Amino acid sequence: MDSLNRMATELVDEAIDFADELTIDVHALEGDAAVLDFGVEVPGAVEAGMLLAEIQTAGLATIQTTMDGVAGAPLPHVELSTDHPALALLCSQKGGWELSTDDFEGLGSGPARALVAEEDVYQRVGYREAADFAVLAVETDRLPDADVAAQVAERTGVPETSVFLPAFSTASLTGSVVAAARAAELAVFRLSELGFDPVSVLSANARAPVAPVAGDEATAMARTTDALAYGAEVHLTVDEPFDRFDEVASIAAVEYAEPLEAVFEDADWAFEDLPVELFAPAQVTVDVVGGDTHVVGDTSEDVLAESFDL
Repeated sequence: MDSLNRMATELVDEAIDFADELTIDVHALEGDAAVLDFGVEVPGAVEAGMLLAEIQTAGLATIQTTMDGVAGAPLPHVELSTDHPALALLCSQKGGWELSTDDFEGLGSGPARALVAEEDVYQRVGYREAADFAVLAVETDRLPDADVAAQVAERTGVPETSVFLPAFSTASLTGSVVAAARAAELAVFRLSELGFDPVSVLSANARAPVAPVAGDEATAMARTTDALAYGAEVHLTVDEPFDRFDEVASIAAVEYAEPLEAVFEDADWAFEDLPVELFAPAQVTVDVVGGDTHVVGDTSEDVLAESFDL
């Protein structure tokens, strides 16, 4: 298997080749790093969001959309499946790199993180890579500049000419699609945090509704979290039993039963003050090979309808 960054770079090349069709803008920065605007100054799109989710998972997941109902309203849903959950979801897709310069803030996800491998998940999976390219998707409300690209190049040890920064805002159609594609990642990460070996997760399948695009970043953050915490469904196949499978689903439906914007406002948007169990998919099935099948959590269409203004 090629490196995660090499596989993601091939998908970035595809995005550049079909930028017009995908409604993506491509910008070359000073230093020749490339910024791909998937949904910051452009509105974003469903196809762009699905390709960006593929880039974030380094091509190790299949992403598609389906139509289904939420409280009687037809809405698109994103489905993701992967037979490489630890690599695709934790070592690549997960958001774990806080980018900050004098005038820029963003959250990085994607395979460039594996070139640094400082997060605990890399020790749990036992993975780190060296590559000639660095692909870091950046969630932000403004496009990354040359200072950001230089920071990424320095940390990953690749030249700026080999840095690719797909960027999107939460409050974009791309942002809603990319968020919905994170359901399986949240479940596998939650299991890992509980002490389960992520390498023992053999496959992951998930789906979640695409939240309607909000008019501001804060509302978008709340809606896309609602889509996962109240609407996401995940199926995991694992090869080892575990006594804490019942803790893998979100506690939102039980503890809050209301759109999370109000919960976030009460916490003054300090996510670190909220229980980590909140940031998980609504319902999870864990199928132990040769053993039991565990079903935990539940979805809540009424809360989604309120959150989505249906």
